[in-house]
Amino acid sequence: MGPLPAEAGPTGLANKVADAPTGNWVDRYAPAAWRPFLRLSRADRPIGGWLLMWPCWWSAALAALHHGTVAQTLWHLALFLIGAFIMRGAGCTLNDLVDRDIDDKVERTRSRPIPSGQVTALAAAAWLAAQALAGLGILLQFNLFAVLLGISSLAVVAVYPFMKRITSWPQAVLGLAFSWGALMGWAGAAAGLALPALLLFAGSVLWVIAYDTIYACQDKEDDAIVGVRSTALLFGDKARGAVGVFYAGAVVLIGLALAANGAGLLSYLGLIGFAFHLAQQVVRFDHRDGALCLNLFRSNRDAGAILFAGLMADCLWNWL
Repeated sequence: MGPLPAEAGPTGLANKVADAPTGNWVDRYAPAAWRPFLRLSRADRPIGGWLLMWPCWWSAALAALHHGTVAQTLWHLALFLIGAFIMRGAGCTLNDLVDRDIDDKVERTRSRPIPSGQVTALAAAAWLAAQALAGLGILLQFNLFAVLLGISSLAVVAVYPFMKRITSWPQAVLGLAFSWGALMGWAGAAAGLALPALLLFAGSVLWVIAYDTIYACQDKEDDAIVGVRSTALLFGDKARGAVGVFYAGAVVLIGLALAANGAGLLSYLGLIGFAFHLAQQVVRFDHRDGALCLNLFRSNRDAGAILFAGLMADCLWNWL
C-alpha cells in the first residue's frame, strides 16, 4: 500500500489518514485547505488530547483540596483543557516532522499529511510555531513558577521524537512528557511543588508507559523492519505481564499521592474505579491483536475520567 494520491475525486478519500477514523468532524465540516493541518495535529483523533489533559486535571483537583478557590480551580481546569489539546497538536506536528522519513515506510502512517505530500515540511514547521505560540498564551495565565515549570517541559518534548531511534524505552520519555501536567496542576494552584504532586507524577508516568506499550503493539512488525524501537518490541510475548506491572505501580503511587494529601473516601473510590478499569484492560490485552490494542489504548480516556471524577467529587464535598 503506497501513499495515496493528492486528489481522489469528490469523496476526498485521498486525504484520509490510514490510522484515523473516517467520517470524523474534520472530514465533514473543516474547510478543505485546513484539513491536512488539522490531521497533522490529530484533531480528527482527540484521544491524545484527553490523555494529556487528565494528569493536569488530576493534579488541579488534588491541589484544590488544600489550595485555591472554586473559581480558580474551574479557571485552571478550563486552561488545561484548551492547553492540552493545543500542545498535543504541537507535539504531533513535531513528531511527524522528525519521523517523516519513517512514516512513509509504516503502513499505518504512510498516508499522514507530510509523507503523503499534503503538507510540506516548511508549512508544517510554520504550523508548529503557531501552535506553540498559542500554547504559550495559555501558559502565561498561570503564576511565574508554573510558567517556568511548563517551559522546562519543552526539553522532554523536544527529545521524545528521537528516542525511538536510540532506546527501547521511548514510552518512558513519552511518560515524562504526558505526565508533566501532574506537576502543573499543583504548581498552578500552590506556586510550588510538594510530595503529593511528585507521587502523582510518578504514577502517571507508569500509566503512560503501560498504555503506550499497548498502542505500540500495533506497529511491532513495521517497527522491527525500519529499525524503530519500543517497549512493545522489548517485552514481546511478555507485554501483558509488563503492562500489568506498570498499571499496578501507577495505582500504588497515585494511592500514595492521595494519602500524602489527606484525601477523602471519594478520592479513593475514584482510584478503585481507575484500578478496576486498568485490570480489565490487562485481562483483555492480546499483543497480537492490533484492533484490540487500539481500543484498549483509547479506553484510557475513560480510566482517566473515573479517577478525576473521584478527586473532583472529594473537592466538591470539601467545598460544601
